[in-house]
Amino acid sequence: MSVSTNYHLLHTQVLVLAVLVASVIALPSSHPSYGAPSVPAQYDFTYAVKDSYSGNDFGHQENRNGYNTQGVYFVQLPDGRVQRVTYTVNGDEGFVAQVGYQGEAQYPAYHPSPSYNPGPSYGK
Repeated sequence: MSVSTNYHLLHTQVLVLAVLVASVIALPSSHPSYGAPSVPAQYDFTYAVKDSYSGNDFGHQENRNGYNTQGVYFVQLPDGRVQRVTYTVNGDEGFVAQVGYQGEAQYPAYHPSPSYNPGPSYGK
């Protein structure tokens, strides 16, 4: 057997070994590393933003106990009204929302913008 044949055989063996190691590493584990939650989901949160400089005024409040969730969110609309969405979520009915508005829509008075009339042009 020559040196080049041994060298080729060694490369082939290393390649086969590398493929086997990669395939063993890539096998999925038989069980997930985490279990099912031991208690039903339960949380409560609230946030709100009121910035007079930018005019942003919105917020959200929600709480959940198991499969039942309820909450409300609101936003100040550009026309001055507040849109409020109250919702519930449960396993049987799904997402149920009620949308309401507070206040009267206010629109700025219309003022036509001045038109531009160029002065007379004289040929030179």
